[in-house]
Amino acid sequence: MNSNQSFIPYGRQSVDEDDIAAVVETLRSDWLTTGPKISEFERSVADCAGVRHGVAVNSGTAALHAAMFAMDVGPGDEVIAPVMTFAATANCVLYRGATPVLVDVHPDTLLIDPAAVEAAITPKTKAIVGVDYAGQPCDWDRLRAIADRRGLMLAADGCHALGAEYKQKKVGSLADLTCFSFHPVKHITTGEGGMTVTNYSDFADRMRRFRSHGIDVDPRQRAERGTWFYEMVDLGFNYRITDFQCALGLRQLTKLPRWLERRRGIAARYDEAFASVDMIQPLKKSADIRHAYHLYVVKIDFERLGKSRKELFSDLRARGIGVNVHYIPIHMHPYYRDNLNYKGGEFPAAEKAYEQILSLPMYPAMSDSQVDAVIANLQEILCGIGA
Repeated sequence: MNSNQSFIPYGRQSVDEDDIAAVVETLRSDWLTTGPKISEFERSVADCAGVRHGVAVNSGTAALHAAMFAMDVGPGDEVIAPVMTFAATANCVLYRGATPVLVDVHPDTLLIDPAAVEAAITPKTKAIVGVDYAGQPCDWDRLRAIADRRGLMLAADGCHALGAEYKQKKVGSLADLTCFSFHPVKHITTGEGGMTVTNYSDFADRMRRFRSHGIDVDPRQRAERGTWFYEMVDLGFNYRITDFQCALGLRQLTKLPRWLERRRGIAARYDEAFASVDMIQPLKKSADIRHAYHLYVVKIDFERLGKSRKELFSDLRARGIGVNVHYIPIHMHPYYRDNLNYKGGEFPAAEKAYEQILSLPMYPAMSDSQVDAVIANLQEILCGIGA
């Protein structure tokens, strides 16, 4: 099945002429930053997430950092987070001088294990961060019950899960704060960008100051009030996003429903194709959720296959199939080993899964023939089908 098809990446953006026109229109306006497109985008994403407030920033990482600031996480505090996630989930805790306390995940879903969360709580615990890994919401009812019972804040790293639902509730409305990413491989893009959404106005106010140096009024507000005066009231950062990025995001958001359906359709084709292939196991999906499928992750029995993941990875890439791996568990990164004294073996479910996982191409612009090519190449390698 070694074919001539062009390279199929694991993820990519979709940008059309309407998107480009929206950006150009904003570039010709009076406001390139701190202008009206930002608040419009914030309102639209907050509505999509089923909450009252959104605070747009220049990356998903900045959104996570702003959430930690809003919750007043600081030195001496601990924040519990899953070990199977992108490093930014834990890094944002370190940025605030606090300690990330990593916990293991369910082996079948790679979602945070609520029992492990409960066991990790200490008098220093300030908050819990759930991660909707690959686009599947985690067990928010159990996490909320734990947080409420122990008097803790609950945050969501929803960077994989814009448009997902848990028990008919939208991701964004399940935690005290939820963070989204608008990187090009995510569900919608602003180039780089992110947003934290919440129902709490005090959190939103704190994050708006935080993204702009800790200053109490932005340039647009000063222009509207006819004043030059402002004060820095917090130690913030320059995490501002531009108006032309938000113009792009607004156009992208109108396409989210059909893009989500396309992702779910691709996942269904993968599910059907691999249901009878013993050596490949898609992650399990809960019955009470609507998956957003940022990623389609499978576990492969490399021992039975008789080749390593590195060999399979290289073989598929040589065939034009852009598989990837998400993620190296956080405690295995050199920085965390060296500075938080992880040795390996602390999180058996995540560590075992890491040796088995592979992310298959998943993005709305994938054609049916490209999906078929991914399936056929994997079936050929794993089972000899079509060889």
